[in-house]
Amino acid sequence: MQLIIGNKNYSSWSLRAWLPLKQAGIEFEEIRIPLDTLQTRTQILQYSPSGKVPALQYGELLVWESIAICEYLADLFPDRLFWPTDLAARAIARCVSAEMHAGFSPLRQQLPMDCRARIAWQGTTPDVQADIDRICKIWQTCRQQFGQGGELLFGHFTMADAMFAPVVSRFLTYGVPLTAIAEDYVAAIESLPAMQAWFTAAAAEPETLSTFKL
Repeated sequence: MQLIIGNKNYSSWSLRAWLPLKQAGIEFEEIRIPLDTLQTRTQILQYSPSGKVPALQYGELLVWESIAICEYLADLFPDRLFWPTDLAARAIARCVSAEMHAGFSPLRQQLPMDCRARIAWQGTTPDVQADIDRICKIWQTCRQQFGQGGELLFGHFTMADAMFAPVVSRFLTYGVPLTAIAEDYVAAIESLPAMQAWFTAAAAEPETLSTFKL
């Protein structure tokens, strides 16, 4: 199994595919392709038809979209319980994961992922604040309705946590003021051994991409 990713400091989509593999202790080879270089697209196209990361190669099968990778891993490793076993909880987990995958463009653009940085909060625009408020509401609802078995959205680690992990990184970078429930969730994701490993590797990367906003 090979996972093709971009810079750990900047690539939010790469984190979403990498985190469940690492968190579950699944063996895989990591292929990191630095982003925003003259060679980036050519190098990624050697692995992925979309020219984007992440991509997962397993035997003859290539899966090249982050949410599809998450679904495939959940099917491939059902014992890891990447989705909640309860039918209603699983439906909500997929809802919030899809909402994260497709939405929150103002937050993505104006608060780009930069794991190494720490920036004092200076306030933000109404559309970004609306994204922040919606994310906090999602986290509160999931924690209160389904999270009694642990500290994460559905108790134990699920793909929903993987989808929101880059948002956790953004909130840490920019010092975003949060509700108490959201603060607790950020702390829980930040403390995951796999997340700590990602942050450590991101801090050691030599590249600096001033215009990267994904």
